[in-house]
Amino acid sequence: MWPLITALCLWGIWFVSWILAGTWTKRTVARPVRGAERVYAIIAYAGVGLLFASVVYTPLFPRLLTLPELAAWGVVGLALAGFGICWWARLHLGRNWSWEVTRKEDHRVVDTGPYRFVRHPIYTGLILAALATALLIGKAPSFTAVALMVLGFWIKARLEERFLMAELGAEAYGGYARRTGMLLPGL
Repeated sequence: MWPLITALCLWGIWFVSWILAGTWTKRTVARPVRGAERVYAIIAYAGVGLLFASVVYTPLFPRLLTLPELAAWGVVGLALAGFGICWWARLHLGRNWSWEVTRKEDHRVVDTGPYRFVRHPIYTGLILAALATALLIGKAPSFTAVALMVLGFWIKARLEERFLMAELGAEAYGGYARRTGMLLPGL
């Protein structure tokens, strides 16, 4: 039980720190057409909600997986690594970061830090943390939640890439996209 409680606390710490850091951004100069983000947001947020509902509504579903305590603490380490990837990426984006798909003032392609390996390391980190949490919960809805989050982030990444290609230019963003994987290195 303690590994799961620890992972949930990590989610809380990440979320509060992420919100606080949200004030540290440049002025937005462009965003996709109104409503373009609705689909991914519904899917990804449904996944997040289902992940945490899997913890609260434990009597409704049987446990599919129970990890030995040492393995469970190792999985907590994976969640921590996921949040670490998020923050590493956030620091490399600097003031260009936004919760939504946007282009910031003086926006440029960031290809340092984790962006050398993947185009969307924040999503990768969140998926890793969610998968680790699902393993600790060990119930079918938690794994469904991860699948929804992967789908939602994939849809968001595709929207973001089309938008940045149009805003920053096919040469600048296209070249970067050809060199790096979307959510995993090489993929």
